[in-house]
Amino acid sequence: MADTRFHVAGIGNAIVDVLVHADDALLDQLGVAKGAMTLIGADDAERIYEKLPPGIECSGGSAANTMAGLAALGVRGAYVGKVGDDQLGRVFRHDITKAGVHFETPASADGAPTARCFVLVTPDAQRTMLTYLGACVELTPADVDHEMIAASAVTYLEGYLYDPPEAKRAFLEAADTAHRAGRLVALSLSDAFCVDRHRDAFRDLVHHHVDILFANQSELESLYNTRDFDEALRQVRGQATIAAITRGARGSVVVTEDEVVSVGADHVDHVIDTTGAGDLYAAGFLAGYCLGRDHPTSAILGGIAAGEIISHIGARPEKSLADLVQDKLGSLT
Repeated sequence: MADTRFHVAGIGNAIVDVLVHADDALLDQLGVAKGAMTLIGADDAERIYEKLPPGIECSGGSAANTMAGLAALGVRGAYVGKVGDDQLGRVFRHDITKAGVHFETPASADGAPTARCFVLVTPDAQRTMLTYLGACVELTPADVDHEMIAASAVTYLEGYLYDPPEAKRAFLEAADTAHRAGRLVALSLSDAFCVDRHRDAFRDLVHHHVDILFANQSELESLYNTRDFDEALRQVRGQATIAAITRGARGSVVVTEDEVVSVGADHVDHVIDTTGAGDLYAAGFLAGYCLGRDHPTSAILGGIAAGEIISHIGARPEKSLADLVQDKLGSLT
């Protein structure tokens, strides 16, 4: 992969997270499904914000979190996502470029404001997300730098992009550009409820267009409309070239046409917040993959990155991922 400008180009919803501690009573009051991501409109965003306790604002977005994790592991990355020309948009741009990720998507000057996601973290470390997409819905194929995609070893796409129609078009055109350039396409299914909304389309994507699939157990089971994990594994085998499936405390399973490899979870003393666990697992796995590590080692790297992220509030690393990897596995590069 020495002939590539970037190891990974990520495309996703550029979002600023508002992280708050909540209890089940608040979730009931808001009428939201625990552990899911629910899309909300501008009016609901204002109404919900008024009901929330004080929180922490920080840059987020699924693919953006993955790209920040990759940069922390020394992997060259670029990002495409739409923000508004406003304070939150400037916060997002500052944070992702400061993390070491190339980000040059123009801001939306006259459109919707920068997206925000209310992340309600309950005492059991589950996160419930209420997302106002804002400027994200204004991402179009014109925002995709096709030369950058063609110069990236892997294009990483988040499933949430299937909700806004124009963003979906950008998603599909980027995937086509990557494959025409002989590059790989990776997809994160993002959320079981997202899979429910787009099951048939996602199945077609996985079968015909995706080289590396990331999902958690519930997302994979939703994809194949089953509650039997072994059956879901059987169905995904031979679809994407590689499927990396996370199972929380059970670790992860990597499936190819020739093998099924199970890897245990990285030890975490106290699970504080599961927000971003899948995003950082993808970062660790892709870092290993792009740097030539085998599938089990890549899965271990994913577990290390996910373990760091669930040990604190927020979906961006607080400790040096490179140092954690050095301590547990030796030098990644």
